[in-house]
Amino acid sequence: MGDSRRAVMGRPRGFDIDQALERAMRVFWARGYEGASLAELTGAMGITKTSMYAAFGNKEQLFRKALQRYGAGPAAYATRALEEPTARAVALAFLRGAVCTTTPPGGPSGCLTVQGALASSDESRAVHDLLVDWRNDAGVRLEERFRRAVNEGDLPGNADPRRLARFIMTMGFGIAVQAANGLGPAELDEIVDTALLGWPA
Repeated sequence: MGDSRRAVMGRPRGFDIDQALERAMRVFWARGYEGASLAELTGAMGITKTSMYAAFGNKEQLFRKALQRYGAGPAAYATRALEEPTARAVALAFLRGAVCTTTPPGGPSGCLTVQGALASSDESRAVHDLLVDWRNDAGVRLEERFRRAVNEGDLPGNADPRRLARFIMTMGFGIAVQAANGLGPAELDEIVDTALLGWPA
Protein backbone atom coordinates (compact mmCIF):
# COMPACT_ATOMS: atom_id res chain seq x y z
CA MET A 1 0.00 0.00 0.00
CA GLY A 2 2.78 2.39 1.02
CA ASP A 3 4.85 1.54 -2.04
CA SER A 4 1.85 2.09 -4.30
CA ARG A 5 1.14 5.49 -2.76
CA ARG A 6 4.78 6.58 -3.18
CA ALA A 7 4.72 5.48 -6.82
CA VAL A 8 1.67 7.65 -7.48
CA MET A 9 3.07 10.65 -5.61
CA GLY A 10 6.44 10.31 -7.31
CA ARG A 11 5.01 9.85 -10.76
CA PRO A 12 6.45 12.41 -13.19
CA ARG A 13 4.14 14.99 -14.72
CA GLY A 14 2.59 14.02 -18.01
CA PHE A 15 3.91 17.10 -19.84
CA ASP A 16 7.17 18.85 -20.58
CA ILE A 17 7.42 21.82 -18.19
CA ASP A 18 10.06 23.56 -20.31
CA GLN A 19 7.96 23.27 -23.46
CA ALA A 20 4.83 24.41 -21.63
CA LEU A 21 6.62 27.49 -20.32
CA GLU A 22 7.94 28.29 -23.80
CA ARG A 23 4.39 28.19 -25.15
CA ALA A 24 3.07 30.34 -22.31
CA MET A 25 5.83 32.87 -22.96
CA ARG A 26 4.77 33.14 -26.60
CA VAL A 27 1.13 33.68 -25.65
CA PHE A 28 2.08 36.48 -23.23
CA TRP A 29 4.38 37.89 -25.90
CA ALA A 30 1.61 38.00 -28.47
CA ARG A 31 -1.31 38.94 -26.22
CA GLY A 32 0.15 40.82 -23.26
CA TYR A 33 -0.52 39.93 -19.65
CA GLU A 34 -4.15 41.01 -19.47
CA GLY A 35 -4.90 39.88 -23.01
CA ALA A 36 -3.78 36.31 -22.33
CA SER A 37 -6.66 34.38 -20.80
CA LEU A 38 -6.15 31.28 -18.69
CA ALA A 39 -8.03 29.27 -21.31
CA GLU A 40 -5.70 30.53 -24.04
CA LEU A 41 -2.62 29.88 -21.93
CA THR A 42 -3.56 26.35 -20.88
CA GLY A 43 -4.73 25.57 -24.41
CA ALA A 44 -1.38 26.59 -25.85
CA MET A 45 0.47 24.75 -23.09
CA GLY A 46 -1.61 21.61 -23.64
CA ILE A 47 -2.46 21.22 -19.96
CA THR A 48 -5.40 21.74 -17.62
CA LYS A 49 -5.77 24.69 -15.27
CA THR A 50 -5.18 22.33 -12.36
CA SER A 51 -1.88 21.20 -13.86
CA MET A 52 -0.88 24.79 -14.56
CA TYR A 53 -1.52 25.85 -10.97
CA ALA A 54 0.34 22.82 -9.65
CA ALA A 55 3.39 23.38 -11.86
CA PHE A 56 3.62 27.15 -12.11
CA GLY A 57 1.29 28.74 -9.56
CA ASN A 58 -1.23 31.39 -10.56
CA LYS A 59 -1.23 33.49 -13.74
CA GLU A 60 1.05 36.15 -12.30
CA GLN A 61 3.58 33.56 -11.16
CA LEU A 62 3.44 31.95 -14.60
CA PHE A 63 4.08 35.33 -16.19
CA ARG A 64 7.08 35.95 -13.93
CA LYS A 65 8.57 32.62 -14.99
CA ALA A 66 7.83 33.41 -18.65
CA LEU A 67 9.54 36.79 -18.29
CA GLN A 68 12.63 35.12 -16.83
CA ARG A 69 12.67 32.78 -19.80
CA TYR A 70 12.28 35.71 -22.19
CA GLY A 71 15.14 37.58 -20.54
CA ALA A 72 17.45 34.58 -20.71
CA GLY A 73 16.41 33.70 -24.26
CA PRO A 74 15.01 36.12 -26.87
CA ALA A 75 15.96 39.25 -24.92
CA ALA A 76 19.45 38.09 -23.96
CA TYR A 77 20.80 40.36 -26.70
CA ALA A 78 20.52 43.25 -24.21
CA THR A 79 23.05 41.62 -21.90
CA ARG A 80 25.33 40.43 -24.70
CA ALA A 81 25.45 43.94 -26.18
CA LEU A 82 27.10 45.25 -23.03
CA GLU A 83 30.14 43.08 -23.77
CA GLU A 84 30.92 44.85 -27.05
CA PRO A 85 34.30 46.65 -27.05
CA THR A 86 33.04 50.18 -27.79
CA ALA A 87 30.00 52.22 -26.76
CA ARG A 88 28.88 52.58 -30.36
CA ALA A 89 29.16 48.82 -30.85
CA VAL A 90 27.09 48.36 -27.67
CA ALA A 91 24.38 50.65 -29.02
CA LEU A 92 24.43 48.98 -32.43
CA ALA A 93 24.27 45.46 -30.99
CA PHE A 94 21.43 46.48 -28.67
CA LEU A 95 19.33 47.98 -31.46
CA ARG A 96 20.09 45.24 -34.00
CA GLY A 97 19.22 42.72 -31.31
CA ALA A 98 15.92 44.51 -30.75
CA VAL A 99 15.18 44.25 -34.47
CA CYS A 100 15.90 40.52 -34.56
CA THR A 101 13.96 39.75 -31.39
CA THR A 102 10.87 41.76 -32.33
CA THR A 103 10.63 40.30 -35.84
CA PRO A 104 11.17 36.54 -35.40
CA PRO A 105 10.13 34.38 -38.36
CA GLY A 106 6.89 32.65 -37.44
CA GLY A 107 6.91 34.12 -33.95
CA PRO A 108 5.19 36.98 -32.12
CA SER A 109 6.19 40.43 -33.29
CA GLY A 110 7.04 43.22 -30.90
CA CYS A 111 8.45 42.89 -27.38
CA LEU A 112 7.04 40.93 -24.47
CA THR A 113 8.10 43.64 -22.00
CA VAL A 114 6.24 46.28 -24.02
CA GLN A 115 3.13 44.26 -24.93
CA GLY A 116 3.02 42.73 -21.48
CA ALA A 117 2.99 46.18 -19.90
CA LEU A 118 -0.32 47.09 -21.50
CA ALA A 119 -1.95 46.23 -18.18
CA SER A 120 -4.22 48.80 -16.65
CA SER A 121 -6.39 47.11 -14.05
CA ASP A 122 -5.61 47.21 -10.34
CA GLU A 123 -5.25 43.42 -10.37
CA SER A 124 -2.45 43.70 -12.91
CA ARG A 125 -0.55 46.47 -11.15
CA ALA A 126 2.12 44.11 -9.81
CA VAL A 127 2.89 42.91 -13.35
CA HIS A 128 2.95 46.46 -14.65
CA ASP A 129 5.44 47.44 -11.93
CA LEU A 130 7.51 44.32 -12.58
CA LEU A 131 7.92 45.26 -16.24
CA VAL A 132 8.72 48.88 -15.44
CA ASP A 133 11.49 47.66 -13.13
CA TRP A 134 12.69 45.20 -15.79
CA ARG A 135 12.99 47.92 -18.42
CA ASN A 136 14.51 50.44 -16.01
CA ASP A 137 17.16 47.91 -15.01
CA ALA A 138 18.14 47.50 -18.66
CA GLY A 139 18.49 51.28 -18.94
CA VAL A 140 20.65 51.47 -15.82
CA ARG A 141 22.98 48.80 -17.16
CA LEU A 142 23.33 50.67 -20.45
CA GLU A 143 24.05 53.89 -18.58
CA GLU A 144 26.75 52.19 -16.50
CA ARG A 145 28.35 50.80 -19.65
CA PHE A 146 28.36 54.22 -21.34
CA ARG A 147 29.77 55.83 -18.19
CA ARG A 148 32.61 53.34 -18.34
CA ALA A 149 33.14 54.30 -21.97
CA VAL A 150 33.49 57.95 -20.95
CA ASN A 151 35.98 57.04 -18.22
CA GLU A 152 38.01 54.96 -20.68
CA GLY A 153 38.04 57.70 -23.32
CA ASP A 154 35.90 55.70 -25.76
CA LEU A 155 33.22 58.41 -25.51
CA PRO A 156 34.06 62.13 -25.33
CA GLY A 157 34.18 63.63 -21.85
CA ASN A 158 31.11 65.79 -22.50
CA ALA A 159 28.94 62.79 -23.47
CA ASP A 160 25.98 62.21 -21.14
CA PRO A 161 25.75 58.46 -20.33
CA ARG A 162 22.22 58.74 -18.94
CA ARG A 163 20.93 60.63 -21.95
CA LEU A 164 22.56 58.17 -24.34
CA ALA A 165 21.11 55.21 -22.44
CA ARG A 166 17.63 56.72 -22.47
CA PHE A 167 17.95 57.44 -26.17
CA ILE A 168 18.93 53.85 -26.98
CA MET A 169 16.19 52.45 -24.73
CA THR A 170 13.62 54.72 -26.37
CA MET A 171 14.75 53.62 -29.82
CA GLY A 172 14.53 49.99 -28.70
CA PHE A 173 10.95 50.47 -27.50
CA GLY A 174 10.08 52.28 -30.71
CA ILE A 175 11.47 49.41 -32.75
CA ALA A 176 9.26 47.02 -30.78
CA VAL A 177 6.16 49.12 -31.44
CA GLN A 178 6.95 49.48 -35.15
CA ALA A 179 7.59 45.74 -35.40
CA ALA A 180 4.17 45.11 -33.83
CA ASN A 181 2.77 47.51 -36.44
CA GLY A 182 4.17 45.31 -39.19
CA LEU A 183 7.52 46.83 -40.15
CA GLY A 184 10.05 44.22 -41.20
CA PRO A 185 13.74 43.77 -40.35
CA ALA A 186 15.05 45.70 -43.35
CA GLU A 187 12.93 48.76 -42.57
CA LEU A 188 13.81 48.61 -38.89
CA ASP A 189 17.52 48.27 -39.66
CA GLU A 190 17.26 51.50 -41.64
CA ILE A 191 15.87 53.16 -38.51
CA VAL A 192 18.83 51.83 -36.52
CA ASP A 193 21.25 53.26 -39.09
CA THR A 194 19.52 56.65 -38.91
CA ALA A 195 19.50 56.64 -35.10
CA LEU A 196 23.27 56.17 -34.95
CA LEU A 197 24.15 58.89 -37.46
CA GLY A 198 24.50 61.38 -34.64
CA TRP A 199 26.47 59.13 -32.29
CA PRO A 200 29.08 61.18 -30.41
CA ALA A 201 32.55 60.82 -31.89
